[in-house]
Amino acid sequence: MTIRNPSVSMALSMLIVLQLTMLFSLFTQTPPHPPLAVPPFALGPFLGASLALAIAAIIPGSIDSGAEKIMVLLATATSLVSFGPQKWLDPAIPQIWPAVLLGQIAAIVLIYQVFSVRRSRTVTG
Repeated sequence: MTIRNPSVSMALSMLIVLQLTMLFSLFTQTPPHPPLAVPPFALGPFLGASLALAIAAIIPGSIDSGAEKIMVLLATATSLVSFGPQKWLDPAIPQIWPAVLLGQIAAIVLIYQVFSVRRSRTVTG
């Protein structure tokens, strides 16, 4: 039985919009745009991969299976390269803090949902 989880869909949607905004600002070089490359990869392809993971994770709309949980966690982990706690030390933080804050809120929601579903199944299952 698939249990729809709107919190997961909402948080993944937030990450998708934030990452698309980053990708567009990278393409247009709109300040404060992300750098073209960060070791060990170019940022454009990495954002593409991160978006692909988030879109793949949002399609089922649930986190019932192990594969769905892994996809959500991978999408969350890749988003933290752009929106993780290290961004609070970025010199551009006065300009980028809304995206960083929302990205971190979305990540927290996703991690909580993945592990609370597992815990509640264990208790009731």
